[in-house]
Amino acid sequence: MSHHIVELKDVTYTYPDQTEALRGLSVRITHGESVAIVGANGSGKTTLLSHLIGVLFPTSGSINIGGYPVTKKTLPHVRRAVGMVFQNSDDQLFMPTVYDDVAFGPLNLGLPPEEVDARVIASLTTVGALHLKDRTPYRLSGGQKRSVAIATVLAMDPCILVMDEPTAGLDPAARRQLINLLKTFEHTKIIATHDLDLVLDLCARTVVLSAGTVIADGPTLDIFNNEELLNKAHLEKPFRMQGCPICHPPKR
Repeated sequence: MSHHIVELKDVTYTYPDQTEALRGLSVRITHGESVAIVGANGSGKTTLLSHLIGVLFPTSGSINIGGYPVTKKTLPHVRRAVGMVFQNSDDQLFMPTVYDDVAFGPLNLGLPPEEVDARVIASLTTVGALHLKDRTPYRLSGGQKRSVAIATVLAMDPCILVMDEPTAGLDPAARRQLINLLKTFEHTKIIATHDLDLVLDLCARTVVLSAGTVIADGPTLDIFNNEELLNKAHLEKPFRMQGCPICHPPKR
């Protein structure tokens, strides 16, 4: 279990074209939590995640991870603590084989070959993809690519797992397999997603963003039962909370 605390205080970020993506955003996530970040397109979800791994830095405000401010000087530490799985797995898979992709991070940490090999085997085994180790990544299915992308992160032994739309593009079977896998992880998990049914399965806490700021932060069921809040955030209840239209037709 992670003993890192993630804390953002009054974070503002403005893109070069003057688009204000984050506006005084504050949130604190403690070790071992599974937290969903939800909101409509353009609400700031991906921009927020990009700040957690130092792809972007705040225009104003501060970000602290495990007692370290996120700055260019602390990036090596931050990127050991935080592992991010991107929405598009092709952004993470670029080596000739799956094994090479998973080994890339540990090799760049300067680990000895024996430990690198052990991490690769363990990570691929964890995600059920050891049989793919000699395959070419671009020939894999969407679900296989997602599993391998997660393995590349696990091989770095992070304390905090950050995921951007982890179920995007997955078929139902691959989606369920991923959810079951994520249930086994004791990492701190921060998941930005439109898949609110996944949130019900994995995240006891949900943070709702709108126009780059937090408009709600609390227990997931409380958030999803607040129809006024969901309407304000341009969200709908998860499918399994909406009721069957055949069994419970709308009253006339």
